[in-house]
Amino acid sequence: MRRAAWPLIVSVVIVGLLFLTVFPARSYVSQRHQVATASARLQALTARNAQLSSQVAALDTDAEIERLARENYNLVKPGEEAYAILPGARGSPPASQVAPGAPPAAAGAADRDPVEDATTNAPDADPASGASAPPAPPAAAAHRGGWVQQMVDAVSFWR
Repeated sequence: MRRAAWPLIVSVVIVGLLFLTVFPARSYVSQRHQVATASARLQALTARNAQLSSQVAALDTDAEIERLARENYNLVKPGEEAYAILPGARGSPPASQVAPGAPPAAAGAADRDPVEDATTNAPDADPASGASAPPAPPAAAAHRGGWVQQMVDAVSFWR
């Protein structure tokens, strides 16, 4: 019986030593990782605080306030005139792509009305005679493709 007890006692002592060393070691390694992560975050926040402090210092100057007022709020000094450049019409090419002095029709297909093009350039038009077939009635176009196609057409119209 004494011989059978020794392996059991040695096993219990080894398991006890493992509990006393492994769990504290894992906890120590985990805490070291947390400290390293917190230290890196502290450095990043310190750098961000320095950046924000310099931004606050810049915002205290009259030149920076004027620049922001002009850029963000379109403010002008008394006696100055403000001009706003509006975007071009939908589908029109940028001014850099249109030849100077060219009539609007020569600007290209982008200036044309897509609805007008769909009715005048029908696929069954006779190019030799210059006459085109009458456009399909709206009811026939509405039923073409079902309600899913109608939804797709409606969404693509607003693009």
